Amino acid sequence: MKPRIHDDSADEQEPEAPAEESTGDRRRHDRGERRARGGGGRTTPTERLKRVRDGVRGQLSKARGVEQGDVEWIDENGDGIPDPADRDDARSPGEHGSTAPQATPRSSSAGLPGFTVAVLTIGGAWLAFSLLHELSSVLAPLFFALNMLITAYPIHAVLVRHRCPKVLAALITGTTVIVMLGVFLGGIVWSVAAMVTQMQKYVPQMNSLYRQLIEQLSQFGLGEDAILDKVKTIDPQQVLSVATSVLSDTTNVVTMLVVILTGMIFMIMDTPQVAERLKLAGTVKPRVARSLSAFASGIRKYWLVTTVFGIIVALLDWGVLLVLGVPLAGVWALFSFLTNYIPNVGFVVGLVPPALLGLFDKGWVTAVIVVVAYSVLNFVVQSIIQPKFAGDAVGLTPTLSFLSLLLWGWVFGALGTLIALPCSLLVKALLIDADPGARWINALISSRPQDATASGRPDR
Repeated sequence: MKPRIHDDSADEQEPEAPAEESTGDRRRHDRGERRARGGGGRTTPTERLKRVRDGVRGQLSKARGVEQGDVEWIDENGDGIPDPADRDDARSPGEHGSTAPQATPRSSSAGLPGFTVAVLTIGGAWLAFSLLHELSSVLAPLFFALNMLITAYPIHAVLVRHRCPKVLAALITGTTVIVMLGVFLGGIVWSVAAMVTQMQKYVPQMNSLYRQLIEQLSQFGLGEDAILDKVKTIDPQQVLSVATSVLSDTTNVVTMLVVILTGMIFMIMDTPQVAERLKLAGTVKPRVARSLSAFASGIRKYWLVTTVFGIIVALLDWGVLLVLGVPLAGVWALFSFLTNYIPNVGFVVGLVPPALLGLFDKGWVTAVIVVVAYSVLNFVVQSIIQPKFAGDAVGLTPTLSFLSLLLWGWVFGALGTLIALPCSLLVKALLIDADPGARWINALISSRPQDATASGRPDR
């Protein structure tokens, strides 16, 4: 018998054929391979959002000057609450190899100490205001003329809307402004001339009051001889200096009027292109353009509200003066209306002439009633009622309004008291409202603290 040879290969078990994959398994497998290769195919909304997010992060990381900590987290869960994992993911490399921007803390300066920044800021502001003060004879009249044209610009818009040529509409608008200024200045001159003429009739009353004053002062050891001795010590050179100063002020007023009229002529020539220029600027600097548009709208509201309430106060003052029998009641009412444009202290300037005339014509009681009536009417109308209507236009706290009056009065002189609030509004529009990072200052200076968060993000 032949020996039986054992075949080891026969003992090896035949490999079983792999089970046929289901259709769903193949699809998942293919989708996983495509995802691994970064290829196309159907993706879920979450995956598409991640790709968009990674692309945005890549662009932000390459852009210069972009704050890395301002990347918004995408809510992938759909529950309205950012997932903490998303924040961690944003600080780590992306799924497709792109490096996400790293969140860096913000700093208020480029490595400078806060005290140094404060000193530099204050010094720069002081230099800027000093320069404005030196150029006040030119800048203040031009800015006042700009205010008048901005206020009258709706006339130009209405005329153009009714198919009036833009050049003709600009001429009509400019003529209206010039007439308004003429009425304003004419009213002041007429009021002062009427006061000087009327005062000449009360020379005896002035002498009587002078005698009464001397008698009162003599009780305190100040006799007439002592007062005359003080008067004799006055240097005539000082009187000449005062007269020269008055003449210089008169010359400055004439120069100011010339600058206003000349500047207004050139501004009228530019009026037809204002809308197009502002729209073009908005394509490059939209925030600045919006701030300037809001400033112009606020200026128009400010002057309109001031005019309306000035008329109301003037009519009330006129009624009080008529009841008391104070001479030239209509003149003092007009003077009160004109001085109403000076914030905070304008009513005091308009109060002095009628109070003096009431004193000379009727006596102390009438003068006191005039002072009390003017003060009450001014407080109720200008301090309680008017701010409710002018708040949207001015947008500054009463304290800042008063400080603006002092600051711009020093910078621009007498005309600065008229344009104090518009100047502050312009600075606010350019330096605060146009910069989302600086709008938090509105919480301190604005009459609407909610403007601090109107368009801007809080620090993270």
